Amino acid sequence: MTLTVRVIPKASRNLVKKQEDGIKVYVTKPAHDGLANRQVIALLAEYFKVKIYQVRIISGENSRNKIVEVSGA
Repeated sequence: MTLTVRVIPKASRNLVKKQEDGIKVYVTKPAHDGLANRQVIALLAEYFKVKIYQVRIISGENSRNKIVEVSGA
């Protein structure tokens, strides 16, 4: 499954919110050295009840708007 994800770094709490046009993910980590990306992957894996290695960012590593692939969900 391929998803459009909007990431909000340095939020007050971790949250995955489903919206009409995709998913919005709030993470507490800053967008520095891939910290936010790793937390996004972990949160999406927990949300979809899959392993971390089954979630990967296809495009948008350096952007708030990302395309994420979740296999096995």
